[in-house]
Amino acid sequence: MRRLGLVLALGLATCASGRDDRDRVPPVTDAATRKECGECHMAFQPALLPAQAWRRIMDGLGAHFGEVATLPPATAQAIRDYLMRNAGRGDPVVTRITEQPWWLHAHRPRRKPRQPAGVDCLSCHRDAERGIYDD
Repeated sequence: MRRLGLVLALGLATCASGRDDRDRVPPVTDAATRKECGECHMAFQPALLPAQAWRRIMDGLGAHFGEVATLPPATAQAIRDYLMRNAGRGDPVVTRITEQPWWLHAHRPRRKPRQPAGVDCLSCHRDAERGIYDD
């Protein structure tokens, strides 16, 4: 009975903190990814999307969410390799972070009727670039 109480207390403490697996993710450590992706938007952590989604994003740089993103082949391959090695979990069909089920769940209470075309994590999560998304 005592053990059950401890487990329940730990569970309540975790719930009270409001944190889940997505509140903290490993930051982007690859210099090429930080530089090239960070020129137009925050360099998103690989753990925010599954490998299949990153693969489709890297394969579609010529039409990258309405923009043309070109990279030298060696740089593109290095970034692809980094993303594949560090990818997370999620819906492999969805390439937008803001359409992943975990993102929609986490942002439901604060969602506006229309989501912006882009995403600005830093407007709400000041430590997002370091992989910290708790409020």
